[in-house]
Amino acid sequence: MMFPETYPEKLIDEDAIIIGKTNCDEFAMGSSNENSAFGFVRNPVNTQRVPGGSSGGSAAAVAAGLCDAALGTDTGGSIRQPAAFCGVIGLKPTYGRVSRYGLTAFASSFDSIGPFANNIYDAALILETISGKDEKDSTSSALTVPHYSSKLDQDNKLRIGIPKEYFGEGLENDIRKAIEKVISKLKENGFEIVDISLPHTEYTIAAYYLLTTAEASSNLARYDGTRFGFRSDEFESLSTMYKNSRSQGFGSEVKRRIMLGTYVLSAGYYDAYYRKAQKVRRLIKNDFDETFKQVDVILTPTTPTTAFKIGEKSNDPLQMYLSDIYTTSTNLAGIPGISIPIGEDSNKLPIGLQILANQFEEEKLFQLANFLLNENLN
Repeated sequence: MMFPETYPEKLIDEDAIIIGKTNCDEFAMGSSNENSAFGFVRNPVNTQRVPGGSSGGSAAAVAAGLCDAALGTDTGGSIRQPAAFCGVIGLKPTYGRVSRYGLTAFASSFDSIGPFANNIYDAALILETISGKDEKDSTSSALTVPHYSSKLDQDNKLRIGIPKEYFGEGLENDIRKAIEKVISKLKENGFEIVDISLPHTEYTIAAYYLLTTAEASSNLARYDGTRFGFRSDEFESLSTMYKNSRSQGFGSEVKRRIMLGTYVLSAGYYDAYYRKAQKVRRLIKNDFDETFKQVDVILTPTTPTTAFKIGEKSNDPLQMYLSDIYTTSTNLAGIPGISIPIGEDSNKLPIGLQILANQFEEEKLFQLANFLLNENLN
């Protein structure tokens, strides 16, 4: 049997030129790129700020003009959040739209592969190139892949939902004002704006970190120094090789998440944490299913703040995790989302706007994003 190619090979076949690899948080676990085994990445907009994570290196490379476009992975916002911090376009496709074959798994039921770009056409072209069914990934979709790049200018006056839960306490005022400006512009151009509610939003961070760490605990069990990953030179037996390899080879954030995931999967705690989080995930998905019966897309901030300073949140994991408060629900529900730049805050740092659509409706994301970017909101 002839198997489909991996996503980089599909790009190369279309004459893409791969110029290098970019840095990211170790095993994609981080929101700032400070957890990399190779040192942190700086935000090219302001080098004292983080580029976001985990795919911060890709976002920074595109923002700095080192390349036209880049690929990243998004498990809970790891494309959209760094895109917002660096002032570029970042798309997380529907779960299953792009094959995960060749990707180092963090949380298998969450991971998505998508593009960063400086213009919407490039992002659309890359997604249509790398998407499609892959026999090596049973979760990849067999649905026909639309020609996103040829449908950007379709004039569809979409019904746009504004969820109240995404505009509460913790959202920086400059971001709120920038999004209110966008909403006013949409109203002026004939788009219908609908106030909506996603009532289980407050549980997304807790559910996300219980479920993804559980999956990470399972996925990263293979990195024991035998076949995959780092192998310690200091061991006297097989068990000490496992122990030393994992102790020396994993960074502190990866260890933290493995330990949390192992805990929630352990006897006596599985039902109290993991099973309950799965039920909450279903409720979050139901919220989106019901909402998309009323509206075509949902508009939210991408992040509660603009790019924070390097080291500012390194010693406070909870505050770091809350950087993804507006993006994790998308991965829990398996729907697509895009972040586009819509201006700057008072510190001249980029502000990102997030647009969400129902499963396999990326066309709507591209069309609305294309309209807004052509309005020169910056």
